[in-house]
Amino acid sequence: MSFICPPNAVLGFIKTNPKFTQKHSSFPISLRFKCCTATTASESDRYPFPVSYLINNFDFSPKSALIYFKNNHLRFDTVEKPNSVINFFINNGFSHSDICIIIRKAPWLLSEEPHESLLPKFQFFLSQGVTSSDIVSLLTANPRSLKVSLEKRIIPLFELFSKFMKTNKDVVCLIRHLYSFDRAPHDLIVANINLMTDFGVCNSAIARLVQSRPYIFGSTDLIKSLEEVKGLGFDPSRTTFAAALIAKKCMSKKHWDEKVDTFKKWGWSDKDIVKTFRSHPDLLSTSIDKINLVMSFWVNQLGWNSLALTKCPNMFTYSLHKRIIPRASVLQFLLMKGLLEKKASLVNPFKHSEDLFLEKFVFSFKEESDYLLELYEEKLKLAKTKEKNGMPSTNIVLL
Repeated sequence: MSFICPPNAVLGFIKTNPKFTQKHSSFPISLRFKCCTATTASESDRYPFPVSYLINNFDFSPKSALIYFKNNHLRFDTVEKPNSVINFFINNGFSHSDICIIIRKAPWLLSEEPHESLLPKFQFFLSQGVTSSDIVSLLTANPRSLKVSLEKRIIPLFELFSKFMKTNKDVVCLIRHLYSFDRAPHDLIVANINLMTDFGVCNSAIARLVQSRPYIFGSTDLIKSLEEVKGLGFDPSRTTFAAALIAKKCMSKKHWDEKVDTFKKWGWSDKDIVKTFRSHPDLLSTSIDKINLVMSFWVNQLGWNSLALTKCPNMFTYSLHKRIIPRASVLQFLLMKGLLEKKASLVNPFKHSEDLFLEKFVFSFKEESDYLLELYEEKLKLAKTKEKNGMPSTNIVLL
């Protein structure tokens, strides 16, 4: 994917295409932005000026404002510099509420020189085809994007991420996650992305990881996790590799082993767990409580074989109250009446949409359809009531 404006041409673009301005309004800032005014004499005597400015104008507590001041994040002694920053945001499409959100998250911005540190980054985003409203959304969500270096961090990341994202707008969305990259050495991030590429991880999988779990690229032992996931039988060239890596990387070994032991407790073997995990990488992202809840209902109340769930690992993501219990009540009635074939799958009915389930397992049985629909709706209503009231849900009489 080619850039709308190549990164090495950004500085020239900024000089020749001033679509963003730093022109100040002729009106006093207090009239244009109600909360930004000078402090009173008594307040100025009590606290250093920057501290009073945050307290009076942005509702900071004295404690938090003092912390920023002591950390040398507030480098101004008069209203001119912070007001120039606020005017810069106003003139570039930010609302009063946007500015309050930004300053609450990043008060250090009030010490910046807008023309020198903020304007070039605005112009760079614009040069990539990003709209002004997108920039407002981006910076309101993550104003720390304005803290990192344009030449050393933002432009190189744009170049790197453009290999994996479909559009420049998608690349810009990744800047929302710059807080993660800001906490890890830039060289490590680049090295880990290149490591994945060399390992054979497909671009779409890398894109998924960058978007959903960017902190993975700050890992110092990524190669170990890649080898472990590959050793479980996942092909790096397939998108499921990313889901498996997330499950493996985002869980401690102790927690991973505890979940494996939980499945074993219900009759699954190591082979069953690995095979099911390969088909459904999100399996071990399920909480132990949810695993036990579903297994207990399936085995202890329904009396069905736990191994059937290896063919439908999505069962652990379904709502016990709104999906599993109502459908199980219908299936159990059909089994009791001998209306289902003995070899019929017990898990497939839970995969269907509600309309298809009702069509195949309620309305297709003409003589019993009224009772089945009443049974289904009764259990659905009862389960929802129990869920709402926080009552135990597995002690439900199905028939």
